[in-house]
Amino acid sequence: MEPAELPNELVSAEGRNRKAVLCQRCGSRVLQPGTALFSRRQLFLPSMRKKPALSDGSNPDGDLLQEHWLVNDMFVFENVGFTKDVGNIKFLVCADCEIGPIGWHCLDDKNSFYVALERVSHE
Repeated sequence: MEPAELPNELVSAEGRNRKAVLCQRCGSRVLQPGTALFSRRQLFLPSMRKKPALSDGSNPDGDLLQEHWLVNDMFVFENVGFTKDVGNIKFLVCADCEIGPIGWHCLDDKNSFYVALERVSHE
């Protein structure tokens, strides 16, 4: 993603997503336009892979990501799945192709679901 693309193309003046958020692999719609807030928070996400490999409890390789879409209600998602608990974290995956993680949810905060901008595409 181009850094210059971020403010104008993806984030509205209100800080919401201008475009639909899609799975990079299968193109399934994860979020409708205007349903998530842009948030900068440093979060570790394991490398992208199928869901069974994410929940085995091993210490996977991954990325420290900072730019996310923040969703306050899990029912706002069009299409998302969750891994089994990994400590107090659930990772978000595409519900259709199960690739992920595309995002992160801490069980201590029931109203914060983060979707990493680098792990999704926009349309």
